[in-house]
Amino acid sequence: MPIASIINICLGLLLAPLLLGIINKTKAFFAGRTGQPLFQAYLDIIKQLRKGVVYSQTTSLIFRAGPVIGLASVLIALAIVPLGGVAAPLAFSGDLLIFAYILGLMRFFTVLAALDTGSSFEGMGASREVLFSALAEPALLIGLAAIARETHAMSLSQMLPAVSFLSPEVVLVTVALLIVYLCENARIPFDDPNTHLELTMIHEVMVLDHSGPDFAFILYGSALKLWVLGLVIIGIVFPASSGSFWFISVISAIGGLFFLAVIVGIIESTMARLRLIRIPQLLVAAGSLSLFAFILVLR
Repeated sequence: MPIASIINICLGLLLAPLLLGIINKTKAFFAGRTGQPLFQAYLDIIKQLRKGVVYSQTTSLIFRAGPVIGLASVLIALAIVPLGGVAAPLAFSGDLLIFAYILGLMRFFTVLAALDTGSSFEGMGASREVLFSALAEPALLIGLAAIARETHAMSLSQMLPAVSFLSPEVVLVTVALLIVYLCENARIPFDDPNTHLELTMIHEVMVLDHSGPDFAFILYGSALKLWVLGLVIIGIVFPASSGSFWFISVISAIGGLFFLAVIVGIIESTMARLRLIRIPQLLVAAGSLSLFAFILVLR
């Protein structure tokens, strides 16, 4: 494994929670507030790691395994996505499919853990999560398929450095992936990560019964998912090839991720959360954009 790939993974493990801080700081700026500290996500994770764990007598091993498997899944995804043009350590032909389905595995066990509690409240959030994911995953897969067709490659480490953002089909895929990015990470306009209103919660309601280190795994896994999916978008918008000065492209990619976090903060500051009946329509629109882009590359 090249030293550059190891450094890229370490950067992701270290800097992923910082994206949450940048989003919160951006939202605070638009609201005219000081806001939370930039490193609040790190403090929250450390605080949860120091706490004890409480398990309900109605839960089984599935509830305990959900956060661990979810974190393990996103760690594998981190090892599949390249950073700054440097090939990922687990790069292989067809890894784009594994990337999509490993994130699906993370969601699957989160939903199972929520259902394992026997709570109708968490079951409501789980059903919404499954509905939205069923519409978001086709947009992600078809978008990646369009990029694969455009670059004639089946590995993310080969696709992202070779893509040309100037082509219209790539622009369509980028817009579709941005919509998927907001949905997969439970951000506005799909979900509000800061809400505690029962009837509107989606992702947060599924993890209400988790505590201590289990909840820390969930928080850290969510930050890593924000980082990993952001790498795909940044890799498309700012493609970079590895070379003697690979660290320059890595720094540029990290800067792009921070800029993407600012964009998410701006979106959340200027938009309201959509009504639940409108969310499927937006996800179908994202899937249509990906499908149209795929048709264009088949010309």
